[in-house]
This record gives sequence, structure tokens and C-alpha cells, in this order.
Amino acid sequence: MTEQVKEYQHTIAKEVSYSGIGLHSGKDVLMTLKPAEADTGIVFIRTDLPGRPEIKALAENVSSTVKATTLSANGAEVFTVEHLMGALSMMAIDNIRIEMSSPEPPVTDGSAKVFCELLEQAEPVAQEAERKVYAVSKSFSVYDGDRFMVVLPYDGYRVSFTSINSHPMLGTQYFDIELDEESFKKEIMAARTVAFTSELEMLRKMGLGLGGSLENVVVFDEEKILSVPRFDNELIRHKILDAVGDLYLLGPIKAHVICVKTGHAFNSAIAKQIQAYRTKEEK
Repeated sequence: MTEQVKEYQHTIAKEVSYSGIGLHSGKDVLMTLKPAEADTGIVFIRTDLPGRPEIKALAENVSSTVKATTLSANGAEVFTVEHLMGALSMMAIDNIRIEMSSPEPPVTDGSAKVFCELLEQAEPVAQEAERKVYAVSKSFSVYDGDRFMVVLPYDGYRVSFTSINSHPMLGTQYFDIELDEESFKKEIMAARTVAFTSELEMLRKMGLGLGGSLENVVVFDEEKILSVPRFDNELIRHKILDAVGDLYLLGPIKAHVICVKTGHAFNSAIAKQIQAYRTKEEK
């Protein structure tokens, strides 16, 4: 039997800041990433609110999944955290303090690329504490009609995603990837959110999408694409980015994640299911 190689927790060596606007709120935000001690986890700090409330990036703190993932704790919230969480997941950052002067991280270019670059600038560094990677030991599933998400035991981290969209330029897309830092940076990191002109007015009425543009969102009208795409299948690659970010609320995992027509609500539901089982298992 091969001996398990010990993995160690990581933080960043130095703080780094980035300012921009939020994708949905359109609000200005200054975000500062700061080193954190072992076993701290990922913590968001709202520097604009009295007492600087902290919100831990945990599955149990998900309070909404409408068009993005919202985390709430201590009377405060942060939302659209999934792209940053995806970068933290694949750069294997376990402990970090994320100070934000607004409820939403900067949209940057609509992908996880800038976040990965910021983390590289901040210099990931190993800590003395052991990293606990949760190897999924049974199957978990969430079904809703013809949409479903299944998480299976797997020696590694793999995502297989099927997207079915009625738009003539999208149709059925399938993407299967064995994830690590290298494959993430090559195939997933730069993929941006997709939106349709038909839903933009509704989003704006809901106070969403206010920081979106043709540069940071891949926009389609009824027949064609209005943005310059980075990939032929940017939609499904971004869906995988969202899933990776949302599932990092569990911390590092080993699993095969299979998704058909799913989004944030499914990601959150299955993360909460896995966390509940894990808590019971640890008792």
C-alpha cells in the first residue's frame, strides 16, 4: 500500500490590493488579500461596516444563490465570491483574510485570471499545519427534473459538465477536466460569465449586473455573440469555474463532480449535503 504524502496548508507571504467595481452591485471596492495563520480558513472582512464584521467562507454561510453565491454571517454579507474562491481553490490557498470596502469583490475581467495573478504576486507559502483534504467516500446527488449534480468518490479532482442551452450559438456543450493548478490556469481560469440581452433589463430591475460590460461578460443577443470570446465554449468552462469556487466552501476535496444543466443553487445544495454528512462522520 502506498503511503499518503502529507500535504501542508498554505497562505500568502505578503498582502496585495486591487480596486475595481462589483459585477452585480456596480459599487467601487478596494479588496486587500492578507496572510492568515494556519487553521484560519478563508475569511472575508467588511471594512466599510462598523466593527468590521467577518464572514467565513463556509457552505453553511451561503444565504442566496440568485445569479451568484452570497455568504452571510455576523449581520453582514458578501456576494459573487465564486470566481475568487475558484482561484483560491486551484492555487491551494487555505488561510487568507480578504478585506473588502464593499459587499462584492471586484469583477476584474469577469473570470478568475486576475485573482490567480494577484495570488501569485502575494507569493503562496507553505505553513507547518497539515492540510486536510476531504476524500468523498460515498455518492451525493441533487436532482430537479432533467437537471442534476452528482459527486462521487475519486482519487483526484475531476469535473464533467453538460450544458444545454436553446441559443443557436450555444446548444449542447460538454467538458470533462482533471483539475489541478496547471489545467485550471490553461482551460478554466480565463472563462467569463455569460449573459443574454433578453435578461439584462430584468437583472437591472433586480439591481444586478450593474458592473457588467461587453469586456467582463460574454453577451449574446437572440442570434449572435456581441463580445469577443476567449474560447468557443466559454460558457461551460465558466460553469466549471463557478462549481469549483462554490465547492471550495468545503475546503479541498477529492471527488468526481458530474453536472447536467446546473448552477449555484445545485452547487450550494450539494456542498451543504456533503458538509452535513462529514460533520456526522466526524462525531
